Amino acid sequence: PDKTFIPAGFVIHSKIHTSRENAVCIMHNHSMAGMVVSALKEKLLPLTQISMEIYNRVAYHDFGGIELDMDVSEKIVQDLRDLNCMVMRNHGLLTVGNSVPEAFYYMHYLHQSCEIHINTMKITSDPFIPPHEVLEHTARQYEPFHEKDVQMVWDAMLRKLDREMPGWDE
Repeated sequence: PDKTFIPAGFVIHSKIHTSRENAVCIMHNHSMAGMVVSALKEKLLPLTQISMEIYNRVAYHDFGGIELDMDVSEKIVQDLRDLNCMVMRNHGLLTVGNSVPEAFYYMHYLHQSCEIHINTMKITSDPFIPPHEVLEHTARQYEPFHEKDVQMVWDAMLRKLDREMPGWDE
């Protein structure tokens, strides 16, 4: 068998790619912070400005076992809707972008939001969360800057990669 083909990855990604024109790149990971938040009953909390950008813009997909059945992919698409970030319950994180830099941008900040959530809950079970109106206002404030922010983050990450791993692109 081909060891580079992962059936569950195909099930998860293929239907999103064929269902959404803007799904040029899909990223999925099992980062520790993402898996921890995916196992919580509560949703990702909008605790900082970073996580407020994706306030009310994160989809959730309930775990039903390893995603090996193509019928499951339709449920993932339904749960994702037109959003770009997803917490796959008891599994990990998924992001969708109209480019590699955009999918990376969403994954970077979704992951950071998970880390912030976990670290905050280590010290309090009652964090301060601004009112819905403030959270939604903040999320909308990001929209005009989205494309520029995506490019700035991508360029910064490439510069970091060049510094830390010279020749990575050869």
